[in-house]
Amino acid sequence: MPRLSDSMEEGTVLGWMKAVGDEVAVGDELVEIETDKANMVYESDVAGTLVEILAEEGATLPIGEVIARVGEAGEAPAAGGNGGRPDAAPETEPEPEPAAPAVDEAEASEPAPAPTPPAREPGERIKASPLARRIAAERNVDLAALRGSGPGGRIIKADVEDAGAQPAPETAEPEPAAAAPPATAERPETARGAVEEVELTRLQQTVARRMAESKATAPHFYLTTEIDMSRAVEARARIKAAAGEGDVVPSFNDMVVKACAIALREFPRANGAYRDGRVEEYSRVNIGIAVAAQDALVVPTVFDADAKGLRQIAVESRRVAERVREGTITPPELSGGTFTVSNLGMFGVTSFSAVINPPQAGILAVGSIEEVPVVRDGAIVPGQRMTVNLACDHRILYGADGARFLARVRDLLEEPVFLAL
Repeated sequence: MPRLSDSMEEGTVLGWMKAVGDEVAVGDELVEIETDKANMVYESDVAGTLVEILAEEGATLPIGEVIARVGEAGEAPAAGGNGGRPDAAPETEPEPEPAAPAVDEAEASEPAPAPTPPAREPGERIKASPLARRIAAERNVDLAALRGSGPGGRIIKADVEDAGAQPAPETAEPEPAAAAPPATAERPETARGAVEEVELTRLQQTVARRMAESKATAPHFYLTTEIDMSRAVEARARIKAAAGEGDVVPSFNDMVVKACAIALREFPRANGAYRDGRVEEYSRVNIGIAVAAQDALVVPTVFDADAKGLRQIAVESRRVAERVREGTITPPELSGGTFTVSNLGMFGVTSFSAVINPPQAGILAVGSIEEVPVVRDGAIVPGQRMTVNLACDHRILYGADGARFLARVRDLLEEPVFLAL
């Protein structure tokens, strides 16, 4: 199981792109894996023939566990299904097949009984995938009574499902069909109605865990301010009018990213992280942009945003956001962030508070731009206002530090000409 992200601890095999016996070249797409950040396709770093698959679809394994072997054509699978690891003992010794007893012609005409599972020694470990074990527990299927069809005789999901679909051996008169409890009896309705349990994906589980850890361990405090976006709105309108066909027009969120990048360069403590009682300050300004995709939140990174122009930030932001929605984002594009911007303004949300993406020092929550009456030179005139909320880790940023950083972001957006310098 390869490490496909900096925080990945285990992965789930979603599908194999190659079958046993297929030729594999370096760079060939070999297997799709669900990680803690996204679904990713792993490309083979070796060439040869796919000799053995040890992790079937749905299996969840820790980093470093052998999931397949690529070797020479015609090479036999490793004994015991240990993936060729010299330090791994075979899980079971194959049982010799009993000799078939002699039968007369009358007995031979009768259908053969269903094959019985191989005999196992007391205490012998049953080889079964994690998914097969979970399904077996849910359906009360005895794994010891099953014959595995997976690599090395391992019991897989299909074996458990087939066992659950077969009728149990009859030792007495069959019960009438009406005696079987209805399927809905397993999930009786409650005062809230019918209950349906939805299992979280690996990515959703990781988001839930990291956000809970962030709120539990990082002492959040929040700073809110309003930004006069009138000049930014005018500046973007001029950029849009001057853009040629096919040119990317920077969005207001791109302006926010650029303003944050400049401010982070001027306030390096905000471009840091808290680790093991120390504050780390980073030399690169890499801003993560929160993107909603497939019932989860993914944060791709715009690297060195302080050194890039608005149009380049716009191009890169759209590219990584599209790759997130298509499920083709790569691990390097999800790593290395030093600060995060989360924008819900496109949904009409005027303001909100975000949870810090640990171990970063802060996250800026951006609301929508609202046309509101404002007072200028003693007169009430139309204005464009945007509310932003900065969540800070109090172990890294104190109130005055966060306030100065946020004031600099506000000044840059209210005078957008400085974003082009």
